[in-house]
Amino acid sequence: MNKIVNAANKNPTLRKLLDKTLEIHKDAVLPEYASPTLRQLLKQENSTKSKIENAPHKAILFTTCYCNYNDTEVGESLAKVLEHNKVSVELMQKEYCCGMPKLELGDLKSVEKLKQLNIPALYEKAQQGYALIAAVPSCVLMFKQELPLMFPDDPQVQAVAKAFFDPFEFLFKLHKLKQLNTEFKKELGNISYHVACHQRVQGIGPKTKKILQLIPNTQVDSIERCSGHDGTYGVKKETLKYANKIARPIVKKILQQDPDYYGSDCPVAGSHIQHNLNKEHLDKQQKAIHPLALLCLAYQI
Repeated sequence: MNKIVNAANKNPTLRKLLDKTLEIHKDAVLPEYASPTLRQLLKQENSTKSKIENAPHKAILFTTCYCNYNDTEVGESLAKVLEHNKVSVELMQKEYCCGMPKLELGDLKSVEKLKQLNIPALYEKAQQGYALIAAVPSCVLMFKQELPLMFPDDPQVQAVAKAFFDPFEFLFKLHKLKQLNTEFKKELGNISYHVACHQRVQGIGPKTKKILQLIPNTQVDSIERCSGHDGTYGVKKETLKYANKIARPIVKKILQQDPDYYGSDCPVAGSHIQHNLNKEHLDKQQKAIHPLALLCLAYQI
């Protein structure tokens, strides 16, 4: 089924139909569906529960809709980095959408329903001492800030918020405890790093940049601008041209920096930046690499 959907999304005739019926721009880049999914992949690799005896830390990897169904590499990279740092990694038995897409549409009833599906199980894990980690900033923001603001009197929501971490926030915590593995095998040179909007508003500081700069002979130049994608804004017929326009200053900055690598904490933002960079500059066909994947590269894992 995934292959059929992916092929359909590249079919010019069907894309014109989507343009007319759902107002999804015919030139918009749509994410491919992965097979197997991240959850299936991690179970196949026997990574659902790490074989780390007496692990000093244990974490729940909340796979997120995007990493589970679309960009499995990001979730795999997170699992690898955590396990490389002696963190026992597990998946939730079941997980549901964090609710951010519904919140952005103003569908508060659906947000509450998803909260009721996710929070009790996550709360139980938080009470057992697990760190809760997701690789998509929007999902982390939902659990850390949005749900607590919407449900201030729900103690389970508040407890989950305290246990939820951005990946690099958690890695920086390990670093402060002198428990982060800093035996990097590969230098990365110059990195152009786009700071995702939904990570910035978490107020955790430049944790991704700080961790990447621990890699020897690696310089990280931050770009703090909106990529312009914002989920549906970068695919809708009415708004795609504006999304691309918003991305141009980032593309210009990357070209000025001429990095060895570039990427964003937000996988969708990274893809959007990549599309605009490669579309406007045919001599700069370079793939955006997520910071977690860059860590894997530096660790050579």
